[in-house]
Amino acid sequence: MFLKASPTKGVMQFSKKGKLSPRFIGPYEILARVRPVAYQLALTPSLEGVHDVFHVSMLQEYIHDPSNILSQEPPELAADMSYKERPEKILDNKVVNLRNRPIHYVKVKWCNHPEEEAS
Repeated sequence: MFLKASPTKGVMQFSKKGKLSPRFIGPYEILARVRPVAYQLALTPSLEGVHDVFHVSMLQEYIHDPSNILSQEPPELAADMSYKERPEKILDNKVVNLRNRPIHYVKVKWCNHPEEEAS
């Protein structure tokens, strides 16, 4: 189940406030049905200050869809915990005039694995 985060005070995901904060967080596993309209969820340790029983109006069903899962392997890290991204190819470019000055926009596909690097 997804949990509605907007009325929950003190819950900020990725330090975003207001319009940019996600409306639902999760998914979380249902541990038990406490009442006909209340469920207990298995929350993460980051939400330890939040009560774990919620009304059904604050929950949204999570439907597993394999097409939503992105298969991305973690990048190869250097000894100092950094990695290099390399441009693979230019997807699009355009010039926009802003206050009579040309602004160049370039859309680039990045490659962070050396073996995927375009030759």
